[in-house]
Amino acid sequence: MLSVTFLPPAKQYLKKIKDKRLKKKYEEAITEIRKNPDIGGFKTGDLAGVRGYDIKHEGVSYEIAYRVTVNAQGDAVVIIMAGTRENFYETLKKYYKLI
Repeated sequence: MLSVTFLPPAKQYLKKIKDKRLKKKYEEAITEIRKNPDIGGFKTGDLAGVRGYDIKHEGVSYEIAYRVTVNAQGDAVVIIMAGTRENFYETLKKYYKLI
């Protein structure tokens, strides 16, 4: 299983989640991504190189944006952002330009 790093937007969002079932779904999704980083679909255009993984919870769509990088220990998953699908990609594009 690959190591994982959380960038500030993802870390802040995941920390704020109050719903335990939703938090568990995120934890399970991140574990799946760490086991098989190819599970998420590649984004195009401004977000080339970023992958997205969808989560459904009580009729609401959530998203995890991540990429796989190489560090001194080998490959690692970097969770860039997490949140509801609403305006997710617009916010991600703005943040992605900064990093």
